[in-house]
Amino acid sequence: MISKRILFSLLVSVIIVGCTIEKQVDSGNELALMRAKQTLDSLYLNYSIPGTHLLQENCLSSISGPVITDWISGRVPNMPRQYSYLWPYSGTFSAVNALFAATQDTTYKIILDHQVLVGLEEYFDDERKPAGYASYVRNLRQSDRFYDDNIWLGINFVSAYLLTQENKYLQRALLIWDFIKSGTDNKLGGGTYWCEETKDSKNTCSNAPGVVLALKLFQATQDSTYLTEGEERYKWTKTHLQDSADYLYFDNIKLDGEIDKTKYAYNSGQMMQAAALLYQLTDKQEYLLEAQNIARGCYDYFFINHTMEHGKTFKLLKKGDVWFTAVMLRGFIELYRVDNNEIYLNSFNESLDYAWKYARDAKGLFNTDFSGKSQDSKRWLLTQAAMVEMYALLATIK
Repeated sequence: MISKRILFSLLVSVIIVGCTIEKQVDSGNELALMRAKQTLDSLYLNYSIPGTHLLQENCLSSISGPVITDWISGRVPNMPRQYSYLWPYSGTFSAVNALFAATQDTTYKIILDHQVLVGLEEYFDDERKPAGYASYVRNLRQSDRFYDDNIWLGINFVSAYLLTQENKYLQRALLIWDFIKSGTDNKLGGGTYWCEETKDSKNTCSNAPGVVLALKLFQATQDSTYLTEGEERYKWTKTHLQDSADYLYFDNIKLDGEIDKTKYAYNSGQMMQAAALLYQLTDKQEYLLEAQNIARGCYDYFFINHTMEHGKTFKLLKKGDVWFTAVMLRGFIELYRVDNNEIYLNSFNESLDYAWKYARDAKGLFNTDFSGKSQDSKRWLLTQAAMVEMYALLATIK
């Protein structure tokens, strides 16, 4: 089987004794599962860097390419950036987690432990306290540490714990939680900053997933302090960053109270997931209503009517950051688990089916325009990881 051969080739430097590949469990969408596997194969074939567990950020970029500055500080490194930033790399953690959850195939547990997490340790910075993950490979240069980058990892670690019950994953999630709390204070009445070095804004992307992480830690530990913390963080984010007109979420609020009103799919998607989780954990109807309101807002804002050549019109995901879309899908799936409304997931399925046919290149890599009308000059690592995750997530829906 091509997929298994490619995946195992990633582990040639690892001695695996007595590995048992479990029979794949039945899936609600075998086609989506096959596409997830093929896209993960393409990802590692095109982004792997020989002799390392790290990845390139763009499949068309060269190690001798242009110098790239940091996102926030503007500092220019003394050498060209050889490896992916943490954020795109972390997308492979979500992707492999999703495939493992969808298949229960221990191949993906091996990939997680011996590929993804080995590479991830290259970003781990325990010289600065509290320990956390830096935005770039630790041994090459010091880089900013972002609270949202770490929260995404925390969610992945606790998800891996919930899948396996292996304590090592939970312990790393708890370490990340300590880092997140160090970026939280009472300015603006609470909330977590975006960047450790600057601390000039509190963003939805560092607060909404903080709610999800807290709630998942509660699920993992049954420690009620995490549930309390999750509800408090949810209320803070809703109060400070929600647009009451359409229930969607703005990007950030500065310490002077100025709000950046840009709307990204992942911000609203995380608050949708948080509300759906809170409903599951508390039975409070207000949370279900809020999740449903956000879902309608996302559907109206992040999908467009698209007409195919033969005249059929359907809801297609707008061109944009595909990983943001994948995080939004997490929210829709969490809501589906409690209200069984198939409309939104049907549109995701149609969009991803269309993307497979029209937005995928000869290497098996995706453009960000699912309509196929435009091509990206580079294929970003995080886009490919997001596609793996979305196909795998949809494969779990029966």
